[in-house]
Amino acid sequence: MQFGIFSVSDVTTDPTDNTTPTEYERIKDIVTIAQKAEEVGLDVFALGEHHNPPFFSSSPTTTLGYIAAKTDTLLLSTSTTLITTNDPVKIAEDYAMLQHLADGRVDLMMGRGNTGPVYPWFGKDIREGIPLAIENYALLHRLWREDYVNWEGKFRSPLQGFQSTPRPLDGVPPFVWHGSIRSPEIAEQAAYYGDGFFANNIFWPKEHYMQLIGYYRSRFEHYGHGTAEQAIVGLGGQAFMAKNSQDAVNQFRPYFDNAPVYGHGPSLEDFTEQTPLTVGSPQQVIDRYASMRDYFGDYQRQLFLMDHAGLPLKTVLEQLDFLGEDVVPVLRREFAENRPATVPDGPTHASLVAARDAAEVAAAESIVASADAASAETVASLTSEGK
Repeated sequence: MQFGIFSVSDVTTDPTDNTTPTEYERIKDIVTIAQKAEEVGLDVFALGEHHNPPFFSSSPTTTLGYIAAKTDTLLLSTSTTLITTNDPVKIAEDYAMLQHLADGRVDLMMGRGNTGPVYPWFGKDIREGIPLAIENYALLHRLWREDYVNWEGKFRSPLQGFQSTPRPLDGVPPFVWHGSIRSPEIAEQAAYYGDGFFANNIFWPKEHYMQLIGYYRSRFEHYGHGTAEQAIVGLGGQAFMAKNSQDAVNQFRPYFDNAPVYGHGPSLEDFTEQTPLTVGSPQQVIDRYASMRDYFGDYQRQLFLMDHAGLPLKTVLEQLDFLGEDVVPVLRREFAENRPATVPDGPTHASLVAARDAAEVAAAESIVASADAASAETVASLTSEGK
């Protein structure tokens, strides 16, 4: 089970003192946050992609490449790579380059994003969002697995004998998650390729995500990638903690009430009741998230949103101390208990290379066994004919 954090890279005014960090400050802070995540024992740091204020992360690979140089074990991901408005050729090259620089500590999450105006800025039509996601990823998938690609589609110029460079590290592409909060088409896409499905479980009741994940699991099995329980699932989450639960509520309320996404809407109490947002003591967070597999089954990755809504860096780092020291060690034990041996761990570059090598050995052994069987059949036939 992999635990980590993700950032949407918002630049938001702190409602408690009306100070707004500069883009420079937030960019530097996100590096500090990623380093802190590794320091407290988390597995994953994921960064979103946006091309409009109030977000700063227009180039995740640049930021993650810098973080890779500052860390040793942290798996670096995105929390979303825009498969709709990015050229799949550029995605193939940028993330393969990052994969090499980070010694394989890279995967990425494909998504359509949540900012409509981005589409025309990149010459795309938001009404084509799903077809763009399907066609662009089909090309990206081939670019990472075929040395030379001939391709023609609807949304970009054709390719003739094209090879993206650099090639994936060790001949194994970065693992891909497909992120969605509402679209069964994306769950279908993830299942078709045998990729991971990430449900950013932060806005809606669990029943909504149970449907999406259940559909993905059934289609994963349908396409022959394994059993439904072996499908690769990730979940988003949110928490704010203090030793005393009421202190957590009092400290977080002004940030919640003024947050860009859900501020000036439902009350904090209503939102925490209806979604996985948990504001309270570390034990309350443990209890809430340990119950997730009761609804979604055993899964591979749990990410938390911790640095949003104007929370100052000092507070975010304190939250990571709670998460890494008090919450995640207990959740690791909880999720490991009674976990079937057939449920895979979260994917890493090393595990993907090992799986590829094992498949190649199995294929070679199958060829040898077939040849031996054919030879034995020939000998038996000749013997029976007295030749």
